[in-house]
Amino acid sequence: AQVLAGMEGPGPGAHVMRAAVIGGGWAGMAAAVALAQGGAQVTVLEAARTLGGRARRVAVTGADGSELSLDNGQHILIGAYTQTLGLMRTVGIDVPTALLRTPLAVTYPDQTGLQLPDLPPPWDALVGVVRARGWDWADKLALLRACAGWQIRGFQCDAHWSVAQLCHGLTPRLLQEFIEPLCVSALNTPAHEASAQVFLRVLRDSLFSGRGGSNLLLPRMDLGALLPDAAARWLATQGATVRTGQRVQQLQHTHTSATEGWLVDGVPFDAVVLATHSTESARLVRAALPSLPAAAQAPIAQWADTAQALRFTAIGTVYAMAPGAGTPHTLAQPMLALRPTPQEPAQFVFDRSHLGGQAGLLAFVVSASEQDRATLEQQVLQQAQRQLGLSGLIPLQTVVEKRATFACTPALQRPAVALLPSLCAAGDYTEGPYPATLEGAIMSGLQAAEHLLCGQQATAAAPSN
Repeated sequence: AQVLAGMEGPGPGAHVMRAAVIGGGWAGMAAAVALAQGGAQVTVLEAARTLGGRARRVAVTGADGSELSLDNGQHILIGAYTQTLGLMRTVGIDVPTALLRTPLAVTYPDQTGLQLPDLPPPWDALVGVVRARGWDWADKLALLRACAGWQIRGFQCDAHWSVAQLCHGLTPRLLQEFIEPLCVSALNTPAHEASAQVFLRVLRDSLFSGRGGSNLLLPRMDLGALLPDAAARWLATQGATVRTGQRVQQLQHTHTSATEGWLVDGVPFDAVVLATHSTESARLVRAALPSLPAAAQAPIAQWADTAQALRFTAIGTVYAMAPGAGTPHTLAQPMLALRPTPQEPAQFVFDRSHLGGQAGLLAFVVSASEQDRATLEQQVLQQAQRQLGLSGLIPLQTVVEKRATFACTPALQRPAVALLPSLCAAGDYTEGPYPATLEGAIMSGLQAAEHLLCGQQATAAAPSN
């Protein structure tokens, strides 16, 4: 992993750090791999039976009775996710095979919208905007002026601005058919509530980070196979232990005059990474408060308060099958944007046949979802008929991940990664530049591992009394 470049494992005769990673999602598996690379003896403890956390495989029964391996939500990666792609390569994933790479496109069923060509930045954005179909010159010039202004200002703005405030000078068409879809897909928060500063960071890293940074990377395999399963196999080759179906009940700090450590359900470890969701991590650290030194109790309690104060938003995914699919693909493209309304809530639809899935298999995505499953499914099927002309869709499964992401609002205070020299948190909700994305999760896991390994090296280098 890039963040650990230059880190070395313990030398001959040195103490090998025993590290517990509580949680086997993407952040936890990233931390575990990085810790193992640094020479730690790693144990991963995952409460669920399946690795992956909020980006995991789910089994769905197809219309013909066969079992399909799908996901708890349709995810997109982008070319600027360098840490995620680097970790995939480390654990043996062939990235070009695993991910379909296409230029960024926010296009609709009527073929209007924006599609970037395969050119280096900023020419890809410039040409894409000029060629955008369905936009008049007022729309195009307004977007080009806004992008130039954001770049001149270093992609910085008032921390208290919403995306809607940032984009107040854009035309209604741009706001409805470009800014809102980008914002809700990247931050899972409506533009009038979403952080403009985080939105600008995503735009900077995707559109201006280099050729291919804005590319969409669509998984050709389920999310379990895409990283967590491969990471578990890689960890096994390093002597690490990965246990599923084991929820940690108790965390206790231990310390002497020379060393500190942790008991995880009574088992001793030198260091711990809390890679569960924020409320579960807060529960564990609150349980550990009485065992902590007095000076550490107030800061740790404040960390737990910050973690528990986060507000979460849901993402719904409706999987459906087009009946009697006589052609390989139901849609001409792997992904299309839709025009959501309160009664037709899906923002995007994916044709999974383009990604190696069964012909006719579609996934409709509803970010910032507020409906119950039954209502969501009914509304999406009606939307498919009206906006795509697809009637008779057979619903397979509707997944609503209620705590899919934290609400990425302006000036949001997020919990730190490092709590103590031997205790870290990892998760996309922790302090960092990105919203709740796979890249944010991976970055937090690598940062947690780096903190613990640097602390171990500092301890080993300190003179003994």
